[in-house]
Amino acid sequence: MKFTLSWLKDHLDTDEPLEKLADKLTMIGLEVESIEDKAKALAPFTIARVISAEQHPNADRLRVCMVDTGDGGAPVQVVCGAPNARAGLISVFSAPGTYIPGKNITLGVGTIRGVESRGMLCSAAELQISEDHDGIMELPADAPIGKGFADWAGLGDPTIEINLTPNRQDCTGVHGIARDLSAADMGKLRDPAIKPIKGEFHCPVQVTVEDATLCPGFALRLVRGVKNGPSPEWLQKRLTSIGLRPINALVDITNFMTYDRARPLHVFDAGKVTGNLTVRRAKDGETLLALDGRTYTLDSGVCVIADEHGVESLAGIMGGEASGCDENTTDVLIESALWNEINIAQSGRKLGINSDARYRFERGVDPAFMVPGLEMATRMVMDLCGGTPSESVVVGKRFGEDRVIDFPLTEVKRLAGIEVPLVEVKLILSRLGFMLAGNGPVVKVAIPSWRTDVHGKADIVEEIVRIVGVDKVPMTPFERGEEPRKPILTPLQLRTRRAKRALGVRGMVEAVTYSFITKQAAELFGGGQPELVLANPIASDMSDMRPSLLPGLVAAAQANINRGTPDVALFEVGQVFRGDKPEDQLVAASGVRHGYASSIGTGRHWTSSATADAFDAKADAFAVLAAAGAPMQALQIVPGGPAWLHPGRSGTIQIGPQNVLGYFGELHPRTTDALGADGPMIAFEVILERIPAGKQRPTRAKPLLELSAFQPVSRDFAFIVDRSVKAGDIVRSAQNVDKKLITDVTVFDVYEGKGIDPDKKSIAIAVTIQPRDKTLTDQEIDAVAAKIVAEVTKKTGAVLRA
Repeated sequence: MKFTLSWLKDHLDTDEPLEKLADKLTMIGLEVESIEDKAKALAPFTIARVISAEQHPNADRLRVCMVDTGDGGAPVQVVCGAPNARAGLISVFSAPGTYIPGKNITLGVGTIRGVESRGMLCSAAELQISEDHDGIMELPADAPIGKGFADWAGLGDPTIEINLTPNRQDCTGVHGIARDLSAADMGKLRDPAIKPIKGEFHCPVQVTVEDATLCPGFALRLVRGVKNGPSPEWLQKRLTSIGLRPINALVDITNFMTYDRARPLHVFDAGKVTGNLTVRRAKDGETLLALDGRTYTLDSGVCVIADEHGVESLAGIMGGEASGCDENTTDVLIESALWNEINIAQSGRKLGINSDARYRFERGVDPAFMVPGLEMATRMVMDLCGGTPSESVVVGKRFGEDRVIDFPLTEVKRLAGIEVPLVEVKLILSRLGFMLAGNGPVVKVAIPSWRTDVHGKADIVEEIVRIVGVDKVPMTPFERGEEPRKPILTPLQLRTRRAKRALGVRGMVEAVTYSFITKQAAELFGGGQPELVLANPIASDMSDMRPSLLPGLVAAAQANINRGTPDVALFEVGQVFRGDKPEDQLVAASGVRHGYASSIGTGRHWTSSATADAFDAKADAFAVLAAAGAPMQALQIVPGGPAWLHPGRSGTIQIGPQNVLGYFGELHPRTTDALGADGPMIAFEVILERIPAGKQRPTRAKPLLELSAFQPVSRDFAFIVDRSVKAGDIVRSAQNVDKKLITDVTVFDVYEGKGIDPDKKSIAIAVTIQPRDKTLTDQEIDAVAAKIVAEVTKKTGAVLRA
C-alpha cells in the first residue's frame, strides 16, 4: 500500500515529522517497507541556463556548453550530447560529486574527446522522474536560475509504502491509515460527513441480483451530460505518485476512491450498456474482453455483471473493454457493490488477475460505506466532469451485521500483562471507531463496520495494546520449575533436520516433490495397493500415494537434465506411504545423483572416474545414518536390493535381517526406462524411523573431541581372499585388533583379473594407527601390523598379497 505524505495529511491534521510518523506506523502494526523522498535525493540538482552551445571540435554529436549555474561565479564548461542542447535553454545541472540515480554513478570532472567537462545537464530519466531520455530537460523561461530543482518542481512529497497483513483491510485506504495514526496521538482525524446527493430523475437502469450470497448489496446511479477528459493536475499527481497511470477523469476517480477510502468502484459508459443489469454467475464458455486487453473464458464459478447483450464486467475484479469510459462518454453509470470475499479470491486466482479491486474485495470492504462511497464518487464526477445525477438504485443490504462484544476490562491485564485505565481504553477504542457502553468491570463494545477482522475479546485487547505500545508489555520470564524443560523437537524432527544438513554438506540440493505419483511408478517401487489410490486425484499422473521419494526425485533430476544441467545431485526428506495405517506412514531420506555430480574424489579410492556411482550413494546413505545417530559399528551391508535397483551394483543396509534401514546403488535400467529418465542414475533411500534410539543411561561426561599430540601412522595391507568374502569382514577384523590404537580402516582397492586366480580377489585396506600416550617404535608398529595380518587371516582365510 503506497501513499504520499500530503495525501495522508488530507485526512490527518498533524505537524509530526515524517520519521516519527513512520516509526509509529510500524509500532501500531502497519510496517513501513520504504520511504522515497525525491526532494532529498535530488537536492544537489539545480536550475541552470545554457549561455552558449558550440560544436565539439573532435565529435560531431557533442556540444561544448557554457552554463550559468546561478551561484554568482564564472560559467561552467559542460560537454553535452543531447540533441536539444542550445543557447538560452533552461535545464537541470549537476555538479561534480553528485550521484546520478538514473545512471547509478557519482559524477566527476572528466575529459570527453579532449575537452574538459565539469558537470552535467540532465534528462528526466537520469533523475528518475519519468521515462524521457531523448534530451536534457527543458524548463520554462521563468524558472529561477540557481534554485534547487526539487523544491521548484514540488517534488518534496515523500512516498511511503507499508506492508499490510491480510486482516487490515480497513488500511487499504489512506483514510483508514490516518484513523490509526490519530488513535496513536499522531494528529487529529479529518472525517467530514458525506452529504447525500439528491437525484434529479429516476434511474432508467434497474438491477437484478440472482444470488445474494455472491452479492449482498449493490448500488447504482446514472449521471447524464458528463464531459470526460484528462483529470485535474492534483488528481493525476496523486495517482502517479503511487505508480498508477492517469487515464481519464472518470476512471481516475474510481482509482482515487480505491486508494483513498478503500472503496473500489466501477464506471460503465451508459451508452454502451444495453437494457438493465443483472448480477449472476457466468455461463460456461462465456468470454469477456477486459480492460487489461486480455480475453477471459469464464465458467459458472465466476460472478459477473451482465446486461441484455452479455457479460460487461468481472464482478469486483475488472471491468470490460466494451463498456469502458472514454473521451466520448456523456452518460456514466457508477456502481458501488459488496461482493463475496471467497468467490472474489477464487475467481481472481482462477483467471490469474491481481487487480486493486480484487486485493480489497477479497479481504472485505466496509459494507456501511457502499452507499456513502457512491455519493462521494458522484460528487467528484459532478465537480470534475459536470452532469446531472439520477436517484440511486440500491439492491440488498446497505449495512453489515451489528456486532457487540461483552468485554471484561481485566482481559487487558490477563492477556497482555499491562494495566490500562478505563478512560484510556475508551479513548483508544473510540478513536479507532469502536463504541463503548458501561463503566463496570464488563463493558459492551460495538465493532465498527470496517473492522471485519475483530471477532472476540482477544482482538480488542490487541487493538488496545498496539496503540498503547507493544514495547510497554513487560518481559515475563518463563517459569522453569524444578524439573528441566522438555526438548522442543522430537527425535524424528531432530533426525530430519540433521539428515538435511548432512546431505547439504555433501553438495546435494534439496527438492520438494509431490506426494502423488503415477500408478506405474508406485507399482515399480512396491506400492500400488488399493488403499493408496486416490479417490479424486488432481491429475491423471498423480493417482497414487508415493511408496518412495525416488520417483519424484528422478523426475526432478530428469527435468534438470532436459534443460541442459546433466550433473545433478538432489535429495528430499519426507513421508512415504506403505499402507493406510499410521505405522505405514514413514519418514524417509532419499537422494539421486547423475553425471559428474560425484562427491568422492579419485585419490586412493578405487573409483577411477569422477562420475557418480554406487559408492557415492552408499556414502550419502551412511552420512544420513551417522547424522541421525545410527549405531554405525552395528550396520551390515548385504549385496543386492529391491527390484528397482541394479542387482550387481546395489546394497542393503541393515541391523540384522529383521531391521532393514535402507538401500543404495544404481537404478536398474528397467527403472530408468519406465520413469523416462536418462541412465545411469544412482540413488539411495533410508527410513529414518527404523533407526534404533540410542540407549538412555547416565554416563560420565566425555570430551566431544580428543586430540592426540602424537603423529598418526598409516599402513597398507593387501589380502588375497575368496570372491565370496566381503570387504566389510576384513575391515571389522582389522578394527578389532586394538580399538584404542586403530582409529580408522578404509578400503582403497578391490582387484580381480590378471595375476589373480579366477575364484579370488584382492582387497587392499589402509589402517590408521593413532598413538595416545607415546610415540610408537618401529618394533611396536610392526607388532600391531602382524596382529592385523593374523586376525584377518584367521577370520576370513585371507593371504597377505606379496
